[in-house]
Amino acid sequence: MMGYFCLVLHSHLPYVHHPEHDTFLEERWYFEAIIESYIPLLMVFDRLAKDSVPFKVTISITPPLLEMMKTNGLTEKFIAHMKKLLELCDKEISHTKSEQERQLAIFYKNRFSEVLEYYMNVDCDLVNGFKKHAQEGHLELITCNATHAFLPLMQHQPNAVKAQIAIGVRAFQERLGFAPRGIWLAECGYYPGVENLLNKHGLQFFFVDSHALWYGDEKPKYGVYRPVMTPSGVFAFARDPESSEQVWSASTGYPGDYRYREFYRDVAFDRDFEYVREYMDPSGVRVNTGIKYHKITSKETPLGEKQLYNREDALNAAKEHARDFLRRKVLQIQKLYELFEQPPVIVAPFDTELFGHWWFEGPEFIEYFFREAAKTKGLKVATALETLEKFDAFQVLTPTCSSWGAGGYNETWLNGKTDWIYPHMNELHDRMTKLAKQFKDETDSLKIRTLNQILRELLLLQSSDWAFILTTGTSVEYAVNRIKTHVKRFLDLENQFLSNNIDEGYLSRIEQMDAIFPWIDYRIYSDEEL
Repeated sequence: MMGYFCLVLHSHLPYVHHPEHDTFLEERWYFEAIIESYIPLLMVFDRLAKDSVPFKVTISITPPLLEMMKTNGLTEKFIAHMKKLLELCDKEISHTKSEQERQLAIFYKNRFSEVLEYYMNVDCDLVNGFKKHAQEGHLELITCNATHAFLPLMQHQPNAVKAQIAIGVRAFQERLGFAPRGIWLAECGYYPGVENLLNKHGLQFFFVDSHALWYGDEKPKYGVYRPVMTPSGVFAFARDPESSEQVWSASTGYPGDYRYREFYRDVAFDRDFEYVREYMDPSGVRVNTGIKYHKITSKETPLGEKQLYNREDALNAAKEHARDFLRRKVLQIQKLYELFEQPPVIVAPFDTELFGHWWFEGPEFIEYFFREAAKTKGLKVATALETLEKFDAFQVLTPTCSSWGAGGYNETWLNGKTDWIYPHMNELHDRMTKLAKQFKDETDSLKIRTLNQILRELLLLQSSDWAFILTTGTSVEYAVNRIKTHVKRFLDLENQFLSNNIDEGYLSRIEQMDAIFPWIDYRIYSDEEL
Protein backbone atom coordinates (compact mmCIF):
# COMPACT_ATOMS: atom_id res chain seq x y z
CA MET A 1 0.00 0.00 0.00
CA MET A 2 1.44 3.38 -1.02
CA GLY A 3 -1.26 5.97 -0.31
CA TYR A 4 -4.82 6.83 0.63
CA PHE A 5 -7.68 8.29 -1.36
CA CYS A 6 -10.52 10.12 0.40
CA LEU A 7 -13.69 10.90 -1.53
CA VAL A 8 -15.63 13.64 0.27
CA LEU A 9 -19.17 14.61 -0.73
CA HIS A 10 -20.78 17.79 0.59
CA SER A 11 -24.58 17.45 0.60
CA HIS A 12 -26.41 20.75 0.96
CA LEU A 13 -29.51 22.65 -0.07
CA PRO A 14 -30.90 25.81 1.50
CA TYR A 15 -33.92 25.31 3.76
CA VAL A 16 -36.85 25.69 1.38
CA HIS A 17 -40.22 24.85 2.92
CA HIS A 18 -43.49 26.45 1.90
CA PRO A 19 -46.42 24.60 3.49
CA GLU A 20 -48.62 27.59 2.64
CA HIS A 21 -48.57 26.46 -1.02
CA ASP A 22 -49.55 23.10 -2.54
CA THR A 23 -46.58 23.39 -4.89
CA PHE A 24 -43.66 25.79 -4.78
CA LEU A 25 -41.10 26.26 -7.52
CA GLU A 26 -37.95 26.26 -5.36
CA GLU A 27 -38.97 23.10 -3.52
CA ARG A 28 -38.12 21.35 -6.80
CA TRP A 29 -34.45 21.90 -5.97
CA TYR A 30 -34.90 19.36 -3.20
CA PHE A 31 -36.97 16.96 -5.31
CA GLU A 32 -34.42 17.01 -8.15
CA ALA A 33 -31.56 16.32 -5.73
CA ILE A 34 -33.41 13.32 -4.28
CA ILE A 35 -34.31 11.89 -7.70
CA GLU A 36 -31.00 12.47 -9.43
CA SER A 37 -28.34 12.44 -6.68
CA TYR A 38 -29.25 11.20 -3.21
CA ILE A 39 -31.24 8.07 -4.06
CA PRO A 40 -29.05 7.07 -7.06
CA LEU A 41 -25.99 7.32 -4.79
CA LEU A 42 -27.67 5.30 -2.05
CA MET A 43 -28.56 2.68 -4.66
CA VAL A 44 -24.90 2.60 -5.73
CA PHE A 45 -23.85 2.11 -2.10
CA ASP A 46 -26.40 -0.70 -1.75
CA ARG A 47 -25.06 -2.49 -4.84
CA LEU A 48 -21.46 -2.16 -3.69
CA ALA A 49 -22.32 -3.45 -0.22
CA LYS A 50 -24.31 -6.36 -1.65
CA ASP A 51 -21.32 -7.36 -3.79
CA SER A 52 -18.91 -6.92 -0.84
CA VAL A 53 -16.96 -4.25 -2.71
CA PRO A 54 -15.04 -2.13 -0.19
CA PHE A 55 -15.96 1.54 -0.45
CA LYS A 56 -15.36 4.49 1.83
CA VAL A 57 -16.89 7.95 1.50
CA THR A 58 -16.92 10.91 3.86
CA ILE A 59 -20.29 12.63 3.46
CA SER A 60 -21.51 15.84 5.03
CA ILE A 61 -25.27 16.28 5.34
CA THR A 62 -26.00 19.85 6.31
CA PRO A 63 -28.57 20.63 9.03
CA PRO A 64 -30.99 22.35 6.60
CA LEU A 65 -30.95 19.26 4.38
CA LEU A 66 -31.40 16.96 7.36
CA GLU A 67 -34.38 19.03 8.47
CA MET A 68 -35.97 18.87 5.01
CA MET A 69 -35.46 15.11 4.88
CA LYS A 70 -37.45 14.87 8.12
CA THR A 71 -40.28 17.25 7.12
CA ASN A 72 -43.58 15.44 6.58
CA GLY A 73 -44.99 18.14 4.32
CA LEU A 74 -42.07 17.85 1.92
CA THR A 75 -42.37 14.07 1.99
CA GLU A 76 -45.99 14.27 0.87
CA LYS A 77 -45.16 16.81 -1.83
CA PHE A 78 -42.28 14.67 -3.09
CA ILE A 79 -44.48 11.59 -3.47
CA ALA A 80 -47.09 13.65 -5.34
CA HIS A 81 -44.30 15.06 -7.55
CA MET A 82 -43.07 11.56 -8.38
CA LYS A 83 -46.55 10.40 -9.32
CA LYS A 84 -46.89 13.35 -11.72
CA LEU A 85 -43.54 12.49 -13.30
CA LEU A 86 -44.62 8.88 -13.80
CA GLU A 87 -47.83 10.15 -15.40
CA LEU A 88 -45.78 12.34 -17.75
CA CYS A 89 -43.61 9.34 -18.63
CA ASP A 90 -46.71 7.43 -19.69
CA LYS A 91 -47.71 10.34 -21.92
CA GLU A 92 -44.21 10.45 -23.36
CA ILE A 93 -44.18 6.73 -24.13
CA SER A 94 -47.28 7.26 -26.25
CA HIS A 95 -46.21 10.63 -27.65
CA THR A 96 -42.63 9.98 -28.79
CA LYS A 97 -42.19 9.50 -32.51
CA SER A 98 -38.93 7.55 -32.77
CA GLU A 99 -38.26 4.19 -31.19
CA GLN A 100 -35.09 5.53 -29.55
CA GLU A 101 -37.04 8.29 -27.81
CA ARG A 102 -39.71 5.80 -26.76
CA GLN A 103 -37.07 3.56 -25.19
CA LEU A 104 -35.69 6.57 -23.33
CA ALA A 105 -39.18 7.42 -22.06
CA ILE A 106 -39.49 3.84 -20.81
CA PHE A 107 -36.05 4.18 -19.19
CA TYR A 108 -37.17 7.28 -17.29
CA LYS A 109 -40.40 5.63 -16.17
CA ASN A 110 -38.45 2.65 -14.82
CA ARG A 111 -35.92 4.91 -13.17
CA PHE A 112 -38.53 7.11 -11.49
CA SER A 113 -40.40 3.99 -10.35
CA GLU A 114 -37.21 2.64 -8.77
CA VAL A 115 -36.54 5.97 -7.04
CA LEU A 116 -40.05 6.09 -5.59
CA GLU A 117 -39.86 2.46 -4.50
CA TYR A 118 -36.54 3.10 -2.76
CA TYR A 119 -37.96 6.16 -1.03
CA MET A 120 -40.90 4.19 0.29
CA ASN A 121 -38.65 1.32 1.40
CA VAL A 122 -36.64 3.64 3.68
CA ASP A 123 -39.92 4.87 5.20
CA CYS A 124 -39.68 8.12 3.23
CA ASP A 125 -36.62 9.07 5.28
CA LEU A 126 -33.35 9.27 3.35
CA VAL A 127 -31.47 9.77 6.60
CA ASN A 128 -32.12 6.06 7.24
CA GLY A 129 -30.38 5.15 4.01
CA PHE A 130 -27.23 7.10 4.82
CA LYS A 131 -27.26 6.02 8.47
CA LYS A 132 -27.38 2.33 7.51
CA HIS A 133 -24.17 2.61 5.51
CA ALA A 134 -22.52 4.66 8.26
CA GLN A 135 -23.33 1.93 10.78
CA GLU A 136 -21.87 -0.66 8.42
CA GLY A 137 -18.62 1.32 8.22
CA HIS A 138 -18.86 2.43 4.60
CA LEU A 139 -19.63 6.10 5.22
CA GLU A 140 -18.28 8.67 7.64
CA LEU A 141 -21.14 11.12 8.11
CA ILE A 142 -20.20 14.61 9.25
CA THR A 143 -22.08 17.82 9.97
CA CYS A 144 -21.94 21.43 8.83
CA ASN A 145 -22.58 24.69 10.64
CA ALA A 146 -26.26 25.28 11.38
CA THR A 147 -27.62 27.08 8.32
CA HIS A 148 -24.55 26.98 6.09
CA ALA A 149 -23.51 30.49 7.09
CA PHE A 150 -20.23 31.77 5.65
CA LEU A 151 -18.22 32.02 8.86
CA PRO A 152 -15.26 34.20 7.72
CA LEU A 153 -17.68 37.13 7.34
CA MET A 154 -19.04 36.51 10.85
CA GLN A 155 -15.79 36.33 12.79
CA HIS A 156 -16.39 39.80 14.25
CA GLN A 157 -19.43 38.24 15.96
CA PRO A 158 -18.00 35.31 17.93
CA ASN A 159 -21.39 34.54 19.45
CA ALA A 160 -22.90 34.04 15.99
CA VAL A 161 -20.11 31.66 14.96
CA LYS A 162 -20.38 29.75 18.23
CA ALA A 163 -24.12 29.33 17.75
CA GLN A 164 -23.72 28.18 14.14
CA ILE A 165 -21.28 25.46 15.19
CA ALA A 166 -23.10 24.40 18.36
CA ILE A 167 -26.45 24.14 16.57
CA GLY A 168 -24.83 22.32 13.65
CA VAL A 169 -23.52 19.65 16.01
CA ARG A 170 -26.81 19.39 17.90
CA ALA A 171 -28.88 19.19 14.69
CA PHE A 172 -26.78 16.26 13.45
CA GLN A 173 -27.09 14.43 16.75
CA GLU A 174 -30.85 15.00 16.93
CA ARG A 175 -31.47 13.57 13.48
CA LEU A 176 -28.86 10.79 13.32
CA GLY A 177 -28.65 9.73 16.96
CA PHE A 178 -24.89 10.03 17.36
CA ALA A 179 -22.35 12.85 17.59
CA PRO A 180 -20.45 13.95 14.48
CA ARG A 181 -16.69 13.66 14.60
CA GLY A 182 -16.00 16.01 11.71
CA ILE A 183 -17.47 19.09 10.09
CA TRP A 184 -17.66 20.68 6.67
CA LEU A 185 -17.40 24.41 7.22
CA ALA A 186 -19.87 25.99 4.79
CA GLU A 187 -18.22 26.90 1.47
CA CYS A 188 -14.94 25.60 2.99
CA GLY A 189 -14.98 28.99 4.69
CA TYR A 190 -12.14 29.05 7.21
CA TYR A 191 -10.51 31.72 9.34
CA PRO A 192 -7.76 31.18 11.93
CA GLY A 193 -9.22 30.48 15.34
CA VAL A 194 -12.48 28.86 14.32
CA GLU A 195 -10.90 25.46 15.01
CA ASN A 196 -10.86 26.32 18.73
CA LEU A 197 -14.66 26.31 18.67
CA LEU A 198 -14.70 23.03 16.76
CA ASN A 199 -12.54 21.45 19.43
CA LYS A 200 -14.96 22.52 22.16
CA HIS A 201 -17.71 20.55 20.46
CA GLY A 202 -15.73 17.35 20.00
CA LEU A 203 -15.06 17.84 16.29
CA GLN A 204 -11.81 16.27 15.21
CA PHE A 205 -11.39 17.45 11.63
CA PHE A 206 -12.54 19.85 8.91
CA PHE A 207 -11.74 20.63 5.28
CA VAL A 208 -10.08 23.58 3.55
CA ASP A 209 -9.11 24.50 0.02
CA SER A 210 -5.55 23.96 -1.13
CA HIS A 211 -4.29 27.51 -0.59
CA ALA A 212 -5.33 27.41 3.07
CA LEU A 213 -2.32 25.16 3.67
CA TRP A 214 -0.05 26.58 0.99
CA TYR A 215 -0.21 30.01 2.65
CA GLY A 216 -0.49 28.85 6.26
CA ASP A 217 1.75 30.19 9.01
CA GLU A 218 4.30 27.50 8.14
CA LYS A 219 5.14 25.78 4.87
CA PRO A 220 3.35 22.40 4.78
CA LYS A 221 5.99 19.69 4.55
CA TYR A 222 3.74 17.43 2.50
CA GLY A 223 1.83 20.13 0.66
CA VAL A 224 -1.89 19.30 0.60
CA TYR A 225 -1.22 15.57 0.72
CA ARG A 226 -1.27 15.00 4.46
CA PRO A 227 -3.70 16.37 7.05
CA VAL A 228 -2.17 18.88 9.42
CA MET A 229 -2.92 19.46 13.06
CA THR A 230 -3.94 22.96 14.12
CA PRO A 231 -2.67 24.24 17.48
CA SER A 232 -6.05 23.35 19.02
CA GLY A 233 -5.57 19.69 18.11
CA VAL A 234 -8.22 19.68 15.36
CA PHE A 235 -7.06 18.36 11.96
CA ALA A 236 -7.40 20.13 8.62
CA PHE A 237 -7.63 18.24 5.31
CA ALA A 238 -6.91 20.17 2.10
CA ARG A 239 -8.42 19.66 -1.33
CA ASP A 240 -6.30 18.07 -4.05
CA PRO A 241 -6.44 20.51 -7.00
CA GLU A 242 -5.56 17.80 -9.53
CA SER A 243 -8.57 15.66 -8.63
CA SER A 244 -10.84 18.69 -8.79
CA GLU A 245 -9.59 19.60 -12.25
CA GLN A 246 -10.12 16.10 -13.61
CA VAL A 247 -13.70 15.79 -12.36
CA TRP A 248 -15.09 19.28 -11.87
CA SER A 249 -13.56 21.37 -14.66
CA ALA A 250 -16.15 22.61 -17.15
CA SER A 251 -13.60 22.60 -19.97
CA THR A 252 -11.43 19.54 -19.33
CA GLY A 253 -13.37 17.51 -16.75
CA TYR A 254 -15.02 14.18 -17.43
CA PRO A 255 -18.64 15.48 -17.28
CA GLY A 256 -18.13 17.36 -20.56
CA ASP A 257 -17.74 14.16 -22.61
CA TYR A 258 -19.95 14.15 -25.71
CA ARG A 259 -21.64 10.87 -24.71
CA TYR A 260 -23.05 12.11 -21.44
CA ARG A 261 -26.58 13.41 -21.03
CA GLU A 262 -27.19 17.06 -21.90
CA PHE A 263 -28.43 18.87 -18.79
CA TYR A 264 -29.95 21.88 -20.51
CA ARG A 265 -32.32 20.08 -22.92
CA ASP A 266 -35.55 18.92 -21.27
CA VAL A 267 -38.97 17.88 -22.57
CA ALA A 268 -40.48 20.76 -20.59
CA PHE A 269 -38.98 23.09 -23.19
CA ASP A 270 -39.27 20.79 -26.22
CA ARG A 271 -43.02 20.20 -25.98
CA ASP A 272 -45.95 22.53 -26.62
CA PHE A 273 -46.88 24.34 -23.43
CA GLU A 274 -50.41 22.94 -23.30
CA TYR A 275 -48.97 19.43 -23.39
CA VAL A 276 -46.73 20.03 -20.34
CA ARG A 277 -48.80 22.68 -18.54
CA GLU A 278 -50.00 20.47 -15.69
CA TYR A 279 -46.42 19.39 -14.94
CA MET A 280 -45.09 22.94 -14.76
CA ASP A 281 -45.21 25.50 -11.97
CA PRO A 282 -48.72 26.97 -11.46
CA SER A 283 -47.30 30.38 -12.36
CA GLY A 284 -46.83 29.12 -15.91
CA VAL A 285 -43.03 29.00 -15.69
CA ARG A 286 -41.51 26.08 -17.56
CA VAL A 287 -39.33 23.99 -15.24
CA ASN A 288 -37.14 20.95 -15.80
CA THR A 289 -38.84 17.59 -15.48
CA GLY A 290 -35.66 15.53 -15.53
CA ILE A 291 -36.80 13.80 -18.73
CA LYS A 292 -33.99 14.58 -21.14
CA TYR A 293 -33.51 12.77 -24.42
CA HIS A 294 -30.28 14.27 -25.72
CA LYS A 295 -26.56 14.00 -25.15
CA ILE A 296 -23.92 16.72 -25.01
CA THR A 297 -22.85 15.80 -28.56
CA SER A 298 -20.25 18.59 -28.54
CA LYS A 299 -19.77 21.96 -26.89
CA GLU A 300 -20.21 23.63 -30.27
CA THR A 301 -23.49 21.91 -31.14
CA PRO A 302 -26.50 24.23 -30.66
CA LEU A 303 -28.98 23.00 -28.05
CA GLY A 304 -31.65 22.36 -30.68
CA GLU A 305 -29.34 20.13 -32.71
CA LYS A 306 -28.14 17.79 -29.99
CA GLN A 307 -28.16 14.10 -30.83
CA LEU A 308 -30.24 11.54 -28.94
CA TYR A 309 -28.82 10.11 -25.73
CA ASN A 310 -27.59 6.54 -25.67
CA ARG A 311 -27.58 5.16 -22.16
CA GLU A 312 -25.22 2.27 -22.92
CA ASP A 313 -22.66 4.60 -24.52
CA ALA A 314 -22.89 6.97 -21.55
CA LEU A 315 -22.30 4.18 -19.02
CA ASN A 316 -19.33 2.98 -21.06
CA ALA A 317 -17.95 6.51 -20.88
CA ALA A 318 -18.44 6.53 -17.10
CA LYS A 319 -16.57 3.25 -16.85
CA GLU A 320 -13.71 4.54 -19.02
CA HIS A 321 -13.46 7.72 -16.98
CA ALA A 322 -13.55 5.85 -13.67
CA ARG A 323 -10.64 3.68 -14.83
CA ASP A 324 -8.76 6.73 -16.08
CA PHE A 325 -9.33 8.59 -12.82
CA LEU A 326 -8.13 5.59 -10.82
CA ARG A 327 -5.06 5.22 -13.03
CA ARG A 328 -4.22 8.89 -12.55
CA LYS A 329 -4.66 8.61 -8.77
CA VAL A 330 -2.35 5.59 -8.58
CA LEU A 331 0.31 7.40 -10.61
CA GLN A 332 -0.11 10.50 -8.48
CA ILE A 333 0.29 8.45 -5.30
CA GLN A 334 3.40 6.75 -6.67
CA LYS A 335 5.05 10.08 -7.47
CA LEU A 336 4.12 11.57 -4.11
CA TYR A 337 5.32 8.48 -2.26
CA GLU A 338 8.69 8.71 -4.02
CA LEU A 339 8.87 12.41 -3.18
CA PHE A 340 7.85 12.18 0.48
CA GLU A 341 8.93 8.63 1.30
CA GLN A 342 5.63 8.61 3.17
CA PRO A 343 2.11 7.53 2.15
CA PRO A 344 0.25 10.56 0.78
CA VAL A 345 -3.41 11.32 1.44
CA ILE A 346 -5.35 12.56 -1.59
CA VAL A 347 -8.56 14.36 -0.64
CA ALA A 348 -11.14 14.84 -3.40
CA PRO A 349 -14.13 16.87 -2.17
CA PHE A 350 -17.14 17.68 -4.36
CA ASP A 351 -20.72 18.83 -4.03
CA THR A 352 -22.82 15.69 -3.81
CA GLU A 353 -25.25 17.17 -6.31
CA LEU A 354 -22.56 17.09 -9.02
CA PHE A 355 -23.05 13.33 -9.14
CA GLY A 356 -26.41 12.69 -10.74
CA HIS A 357 -27.98 16.13 -10.96
CA TRP A 358 -25.38 18.03 -12.97
CA TRP A 359 -23.51 14.94 -14.17
CA PHE A 360 -26.23 12.37 -14.73
CA GLU A 361 -23.83 9.42 -14.90
CA GLY A 362 -21.84 10.59 -11.86
CA PRO A 363 -23.19 7.96 -9.44
CA GLU A 364 -22.19 5.19 -11.85
CA PHE A 365 -18.75 6.81 -12.19
CA ILE A 366 -18.36 6.48 -8.42
CA GLU A 367 -19.57 2.88 -8.49
CA TYR A 368 -17.15 1.90 -11.26
CA PHE A 369 -14.31 3.69 -9.48
CA PHE A 370 -14.76 1.70 -6.27
CA ARG A 371 -15.18 -1.58 -8.15
CA GLU A 372 -11.90 -1.00 -9.99
CA ALA A 373 -10.11 0.34 -6.90
CA ALA A 374 -10.91 -2.91 -5.06
CA LYS A 375 -8.76 -4.74 -7.62
CA THR A 376 -5.94 -2.20 -7.66
CA LYS A 377 -2.72 -2.14 -5.66
CA GLY A 378 -1.06 1.08 -4.57
CA LEU A 379 -4.20 2.90 -3.47
CA LYS A 380 -6.44 2.39 -0.46
CA VAL A 381 -9.79 4.13 -0.15
CA ALA A 382 -10.49 5.52 3.30
CA THR A 383 -12.62 8.01 5.18
CA ALA A 384 -10.97 11.12 6.52
CA LEU A 385 -11.07 9.83 10.08
CA GLU A 386 -9.54 6.50 9.08
CA THR A 387 -6.51 8.21 7.56
CA LEU A 388 -5.87 10.02 10.82
CA GLU A 389 -5.54 6.66 12.51
CA LYS A 390 -2.81 5.61 10.04
CA PHE A 391 -0.20 8.12 11.17
CA ASP A 392 1.44 8.79 14.51
CA ALA A 393 2.94 12.21 13.73
CA PHE A 394 1.52 15.35 12.14
CA GLN A 395 2.81 18.78 11.27
CA VAL A 396 1.29 21.55 13.39
CA LEU A 397 0.32 24.70 11.51
CA THR A 398 -2.46 27.24 11.25
CA PRO A 399 -4.09 27.51 7.80
CA THR A 400 -4.86 30.90 6.31
CA CYS A 401 -8.29 32.44 5.79
CA SER A 402 -9.82 30.90 2.67
CA SER A 403 -12.84 29.40 0.91
CA TRP A 404 -13.47 27.23 -2.13
CA GLY A 405 -15.46 29.98 -3.85
CA ALA A 406 -14.32 31.86 -6.95
CA GLY A 407 -11.07 33.65 -6.16
CA GLY A 408 -10.51 31.49 -3.10
CA TYR A 409 -11.52 34.00 -0.45
CA ASN A 410 -14.68 36.00 0.35
CA GLU A 411 -15.70 37.79 -2.84
CA THR A 412 -18.41 35.31 -3.83
CA TRP A 413 -20.34 36.28 -0.68
CA LEU A 414 -19.27 39.90 -0.25
CA ASN A 415 -19.39 42.10 -3.34
CA GLY A 416 -21.41 44.90 -4.87
CA LYS A 417 -24.43 42.65 -5.35
CA THR A 418 -24.50 41.33 -1.79
CA ASP A 419 -23.07 44.00 0.51
CA TRP A 420 -26.54 45.30 1.45
CA ILE A 421 -27.32 42.02 3.28
CA TYR A 422 -24.74 42.34 6.03
CA PRO A 423 -25.91 45.51 7.83
CA HIS A 424 -29.28 43.75 8.33
CA MET A 425 -27.58 40.56 9.47
CA ASN A 426 -25.31 42.42 11.88
CA GLU A 427 -28.15 44.48 13.31
CA LEU A 428 -30.36 41.46 13.93
CA HIS A 429 -27.46 39.59 15.51
CA ASP A 430 -27.01 42.42 18.01
CA ARG A 431 -30.74 42.49 18.73
CA MET A 432 -30.84 38.72 19.22
CA THR A 433 -27.91 38.83 21.61
CA LYS A 434 -29.58 41.57 23.64
CA LEU A 435 -32.90 39.70 23.79
CA ALA A 436 -31.26 36.42 24.77
CA LYS A 437 -29.29 37.98 27.60
CA GLN A 438 -32.07 40.24 28.88
CA PHE A 439 -34.67 37.46 28.93
CA LYS A 440 -32.41 34.53 29.75
CA ASP A 441 -34.64 33.51 32.66
CA GLU A 442 -37.95 33.85 30.83
CA THR A 443 -40.55 31.27 31.97
CA ASP A 444 -43.65 32.21 29.97
CA SER A 445 -44.12 29.48 27.32
CA LEU A 446 -45.55 31.81 24.65
CA LYS A 447 -42.66 34.25 25.06
CA ILE A 448 -40.15 31.41 24.92
CA ARG A 449 -41.72 30.18 21.67
CA THR A 450 -41.46 33.70 20.28
CA LEU A 451 -37.80 34.09 21.22
CA ASN A 452 -37.01 30.69 19.72
CA GLN A 453 -38.70 31.67 16.45
CA ILE A 454 -36.85 34.98 16.38
CA LEU A 455 -33.61 33.00 16.53
CA ARG A 456 -34.76 30.70 13.69
CA GLU A 457 -35.37 33.76 11.51
CA LEU A 458 -31.85 35.03 12.22
CA LEU A 459 -30.28 31.65 11.47
CA LEU A 460 -32.15 31.34 8.18
CA LEU A 461 -31.11 34.87 7.25
CA GLN A 462 -27.45 33.91 7.85
CA SER A 463 -27.48 31.21 5.15
CA SER A 464 -24.67 31.69 2.63
CA ASP A 465 -27.00 30.53 -0.14
CA TRP A 466 -28.75 33.88 -0.52
CA ALA A 467 -25.53 35.80 -1.20
CA PHE A 468 -24.33 33.03 -3.52
CA ILE A 469 -27.54 33.21 -5.54
CA LEU A 470 -27.29 37.00 -5.81
CA THR A 471 -23.69 36.71 -7.01
CA THR A 472 -24.38 34.03 -9.61
CA GLY A 473 -27.61 35.66 -10.80
CA THR A 474 -29.84 32.59 -10.50
CA SER A 475 -33.23 32.79 -8.73
CA VAL A 476 -32.34 36.29 -7.56
CA GLU A 477 -35.93 37.31 -6.87
CA TYR A 478 -36.42 34.34 -4.57
CA ALA A 479 -33.18 35.00 -2.65
CA VAL A 480 -34.00 38.69 -2.17
CA ASN A 481 -37.47 37.75 -0.97
CA ARG A 482 -36.09 35.23 1.50
CA ILE A 483 -33.69 37.80 2.95
CA LYS A 484 -36.40 40.43 3.34
CA THR A 485 -38.90 37.90 4.68
CA HIS A 486 -36.62 36.68 7.46
CA VAL A 487 -35.74 40.24 8.44
CA LYS A 488 -39.41 41.22 8.54
CA ARG A 489 -40.47 38.17 10.53
CA PHE A 490 -37.66 38.77 13.02
CA LEU A 491 -38.66 42.42 13.50
CA ASP A 492 -42.40 41.65 13.65
CA LEU A 493 -41.92 39.02 16.33
CA GLU A 494 -39.45 41.17 18.25
CA ASN A 495 -41.90 44.07 18.26
CA GLN A 496 -44.73 41.84 19.45
CA PHE A 497 -42.52 40.39 22.16
CA LEU A 498 -41.24 43.71 23.48
CA SER A 499 -44.71 45.29 23.41
CA ASN A 500 -46.11 42.25 25.24
CA ASN A 501 -48.66 41.83 22.45
CA ILE A 502 -47.81 38.48 20.87
CA ASP A 503 -50.18 37.34 18.14
CA GLU A 504 -50.18 33.58 18.72
CA GLY A 505 -51.90 32.89 15.41
CA TYR A 506 -49.19 34.78 13.51
CA LEU A 507 -46.49 33.05 15.56
CA SER A 508 -47.98 29.63 14.79
CA ARG A 509 -48.02 30.34 11.05
CA ILE A 510 -44.36 31.41 11.11
CA GLU A 511 -43.43 28.37 13.20
CA GLN A 512 -45.07 26.15 10.60
CA MET A 513 -43.26 27.76 7.66
CA ASP A 514 -39.83 28.25 9.24
CA ALA A 515 -39.92 25.01 11.20
CA ILE A 516 -36.20 24.30 11.24
CA PHE A 517 -34.68 22.95 14.50
CA PRO A 518 -37.83 22.25 16.56
CA TRP A 519 -35.70 21.75 19.69
CA ILE A 520 -33.90 25.09 19.48
CA ASP A 521 -33.34 27.21 22.61
CA TYR A 522 -32.77 30.95 22.15
CA ARG A 523 -30.60 30.99 25.29
CA ILE A 524 -27.74 29.70 23.15
CA TYR A 525 -27.25 33.35 22.16
CA SER A 526 -26.87 34.38 25.80
CA ASP A 527 -24.11 31.94 26.55
CA GLU A 528 -20.63 33.37 26.11
CA GLU A 529 -19.08 29.96 26.81
CA LEU A 530 -20.65 28.00 23.98
